[in-house]
Amino acid sequence: MIRLEGVGKRYGGEWAVRDLDLTMERGEFCCLIGPSGCGKSTTLKMINRMVEATSGTIAINGRDVRSMKQEELRRGIGYVIQSIGLFPHMTVEANIGVVPHLLGWDKVRTRTRSLELLELLGLAPDEYAHKYPRELSGGQAQRVGVARALAGDPDILLMDEPFGALDPITREHLQGQFAAIQQELQKTVVFVTHDIDEAVRLGNRVALMRDGRLVQVDSPETLLSEPKDSFVKKFVGLDRALKRLSRLRVQDFVRPAQSVPDTISAEELRGRFHAMHGEDCARYMWVTDDRGGLLGWIDSKSANGVVSVQEDMVRVDANEMAVQADFSLKQALSLFVQQGVVCLPVLDKRGKFNGEVRLADVLES
Repeated sequence: MIRLEGVGKRYGGEWAVRDLDLTMERGEFCCLIGPSGCGKSTTLKMINRMVEATSGTIAINGRDVRSMKQEELRRGIGYVIQSIGLFPHMTVEANIGVVPHLLGWDKVRTRTRSLELLELLGLAPDEYAHKYPRELSGGQAQRVGVARALAGDPDILLMDEPFGALDPITREHLQGQFAAIQQELQKTVVFVTHDIDEAVRLGNRVALMRDGRLVQVDSPETLLSEPKDSFVKKFVGLDRALKRLSRLRVQDFVRPAQSVPDTISAEELRGRFHAMHGEDCARYMWVTDDRGGLLGWIDSKSANGVVSVQEDMVRVDANEMAVQADFSLKQALSLFVQQGVVCLPVLDKRGKFNGEVRLADVLES
């Protein structure tokens, strides 16, 4: 647990942060957000004493951070920044192993941990362990930065706009990847961002700051549905309902759907449609291959004249038409609009057909 009580930071006569009270429970992902100069990065840096607080108390698991040596404190806290800060003269593996080395781990344990983290973050150890930072793309370097922060297996991870300098596609991919990693590791994460979409997507709680003070601290859902004042309303934007969809997953809205293999005979297909007569889903069936992969669909009107399902079905590109179960409803809604349809097929992690999601359910969520 991280507890900040009456915390303030003054530079000269100006308060960057004042009278801040905030508690972060073990395993929580708390996003500090607000406009530039609101004090969010200063607040983050006071936790690991990169910046010393002027007033108040900061405690980790009940222990005042000022009672700890800075080296001891920081070795127990992962730290990721936008500029990454990899050592240019060290390989990727050596960069990741910095903190384990400082903690006194032996070489075998350090190497094992470094390679495990590369694997976890989607970087093949055989390909990346021996590379130097200059040989990495921005996204790859940021993954290594996250791996280094996790290397000592800290309970706490501080992240200061870690994805802010990346292009939108890489940024969205890393956000999703890190969210999945956090789901598995359950670290206590304090994450600074100025992007409300990023905060809503990643955080369990969002702490919105203005002029060094907390304005509202709530779950993303509550922040979007019950903004405290006009500043919060303006900051979260007019598309609050759409932002909320980024918190919801397709897997929670999947409906069972009829499907047939592409090898089914025309007569059997017509029999299947006849048996479904009167049901809501009787208008069409999805068509799959022998491995369960999506090939297309066929409707009841066409079934009467079908000679071969393989020839007469409407073929689709699963990469363009289908959604994954772990997609957000916001991603699904975008595809609904793009494709101009009212239902989309859902695939599992192996690419097998797993049902469908309907536009009506998304709009009612």
